[in-house]
Amino acid sequence: MPLTSYLQFAAALVFVLALIGVAAFAARRLGLAQGGRAETGRRRLTVLESLPLDGKRRLVLVGRDDMTHLLLLGPASEMVVEQGIVRSTAALAAMAADGVSLPSEAGR
Repeated sequence: MPLTSYLQFAAALVFVLALIGVAAFAARRLGLAQGGRAETGRRRLTVLESLPLDGKRRLVLVGRDDMTHLLLLGPASEMVVEQGIVRSTAALAAMAADGVSLPSEAGR
């Protein structure tokens, strides 16, 4: 194949990648890509703690608003171990002292 065919292919590839980048930038600027956040802009969901059980499974403590959920995550399955754990005031103070950013504190 002649050299001009390779140059034409490379130019077309750069042009298509540039179009994708411009479309992504425009979508972000227009607010089409929210990223799952609420309209207030504060995060409602946070990973409070993660504990590996073995090479494949881990326990994850997930916070949502003022509730906490304990999840068991594995390579082929996920299971809710305990849900609806209400955070106590003492636990919130201890997490704040450890520097954990809580989603419910952002709106207060």
